Amino acid sequence: MKKYLIFSFLALFATSSAVRAQIQQGNVLVGGNFANLSLGLDNAKVISIDLTPKAAWFVKDNVAIGGYINLGIQSAHNSSTTTNYGIGGLGRYYTGKDVEILRHGRIFGEATVGVGGINVSDGGGHTNGLDFSFGPGFAYFVTPSIGLETLLKYNGVGGFGDAGYQSTFGLSFGLQVYLPGRNTARKVKSDMK
Repeated sequence: MKKYLIFSFLALFATSSAVRAQIQQGNVLVGGNFANLSLGLDNAKVISIDLTPKAAWFVKDNVAIGGYINLGIQSAHNSSTTTNYGIGGLGRYYTGKDVEILRHGRIFGEATVGVGGINVSDGGGHTNGLDFSFGPGFAYFVTPSIGLETLLKYNGVGGFGDAGYQSTFGLSFGLQVYLPGRNTARKVKSDMK
């Protein structure tokens, strides 16, 4: 029984340490949000599905800067179809330590800014211009390099078109892969020797 407890403790410690290593300077985040459940603020019956690939580099421990592409389609009950797009930069900040409830999770904040648009078929409102969003998220690390995420964000598009400004409040789910950078890979190799 003692051997089992010691082994469990060492495995938990190793995994916990590896989670911290994945959000260190020089590492890379690649993945995206694959589903977005959204409730339109202007029309409460809007449901949307988005695909948002992301890539970011950790410029500092817990701080990642990168880019995103957003492609989506929205459908409203007894209404027209809406397509949306966006491309731009993103920034993330992860909390400094593990969340006490889930040992392998991190809370983060994400903000994006870029160019995007929302276009509604059948004579609906069109807005194309500045695309931005911000909100909190939670990443649960299934393995030291794979994180399942949920993200609650306010999304806005302002600019030109029939409607000058459109916004939504969305809950998205995604998968991110945390890859070691060159410095981290070198450090791991030297530690293993």
